[in-house]
Amino acid sequence: MPQFTSYDGTALAYRTVGEGEPLVCLAGGPMRDAAYLGDLGGLAAHRALILLDARGTGASAEPADPGTYRCDRQVGDVEALRLHLGLERIDLLGHSAGGNLATLYAAAHPERIRSLVLVTSLGRALGVGTTDEEWDEAVEIFADRPWYPQARAALDAIGPDTPEARVREITAPFAYGRWDAAAQDHAARDAEQLNQQAAPVYHGEGAYTPEATRRALTALTAPVLLLAGEYDAGPTPAKAAEAAAFFPDAELVVLPGAGHFPWVDDAEAFVRPVAAFLDPEVRTVTVDGVRLAYRVRGSEDAPPVVLVHGRGENSTTWARIAAELAADHRVYAVDLRGHGLSDRPGSYGFDVFR
Repeated sequence: MPQFTSYDGTALAYRTVGEGEPLVCLAGGPMRDAAYLGDLGGLAAHRALILLDARGTGASAEPADPGTYRCDRQVGDVEALRLHLGLERIDLLGHSAGGNLATLYAAAHPERIRSLVLVTSLGRALGVGTTDEEWDEAVEIFADRPWYPQARAALDAIGPDTPEARVREITAPFAYGRWDAAAQDHAARDAEQLNQQAAPVYHGEGAYTPEATRRALTALTAPVLLLAGEYDAGPTPAKAAEAAAFFPDAELVVLPGAGHFPWVDDAEAFVRPVAAFLDPEVRTVTVDGVRLAYRVRGSEDAPPVVLVHGRGENSTTWARIAAELAADHRVYAVDLRGHGLSDRPGSYGFDVFR
């Protein structure tokens, strides 16, 4: 795995998955090996994922000062990675606790952010937290699942002396939209990927100054995408919406049926909005609650032409024709529902696009 040296001399490692423009990805946990991100449900087909192993996790070295596990002190690691990659600006993705680090980096270096994606991101850096009581109430959304009574009993039995590893095991079923074999396999790797000594330090005292962070983010001109899972208890869609309000240019997408790891629950539904957001040639519009992706070419003053593809195709089918028409027209090439980068709806009727 490639390595680089961070601000304090700690050797950090990362892996690259996929090809294309780099997307720097920060893992959650907190302090979990980035291996659990995998290829983010196939997002690597659209971008080269730069998966950073945080200090003391995966192939990265442990720091001399354990206090540097704190979230705000890892901002320097992200900046060191940017410099190592030779990028003027970065597209940055943070999942869960890693979203706090991504947010702090954006606040400290707004001019270095080209785009920011926060996936089911805990909003502590912004002062948007979830209490234990709120989390307990939110997981009642699973009350009709066959596994819920037993899982709920174990959850209610958690006490101050319950080992952290056992707590994570008990809460695991509530982190996925479906507690199926894929989710159980993904959750089973948590213990071996987590730095359990570093995890409590990450959110430690002094890590966050929400008011100062919110002020600093007013200088962020880059677009921000927040993804929330419909069944996620932390953050709930409502909490994610609250966090979105602190960014000057933010879009919130709630993924139906998804939990805290949406690429595990429904890979296609996760990849579509992220890939559309990251592609500078793609725009989106919502029609009857369904996000449609489309590409635009030609002068704004030219007569409009809408290109609609056939079944099984998408807007890229029209690339050559769109280029030819763009000389005299404003060309809109649309991904119909469930095709290309447009959302998959409950029905597949034609959309009115105007």
